[in-house]
Amino acid sequence: MTDLTVRTGQHAEFVDITAQVQRAVTESGVKQGVCCVFVPHTTCGITINENADPDVTADIIAALERAVPWVAPQYRHNEGNSAAHVKASLMGNSVQVLVRDGQLRLGTWQVIYLCEFDGPRTRKVWVLVNG
Repeated sequence: MTDLTVRTGQHAEFVDITAQVQRAVTESGVKQGVCCVFVPHTTCGITINENADPDVTADIIAALERAVPWVAPQYRHNEGNSAAHVKASLMGNSVQVLVRDGQLRLGTWQVIYLCEFDGPRTRKVWVLVNG
């Protein structure tokens, strides 16, 4: 297993971690298998989506903010970051990507994003590659 460290710089942002994950796959020596990427946090998530147009991630963040606003009278969690917990749950805490010939098998426009919803912070990402 490989531990990655990702620093986020904004309250809500998507950070492309594909190169770091690919490095973990390469270092594992696995040529055919599955790569699991997991975040051990409750206010950030992981997703796979397009990286060709930065408006895609901006639109996702905007849609999540409309659906789950940062401040709402019904929130009861006393830390004041209920929205981040909900958004992280919606995105999920892991993705799996196939590995072929030692390379992540992502679509043409796909990358792996760490989805920050309570930043800026330093986040851990765990990567496990099985062949």
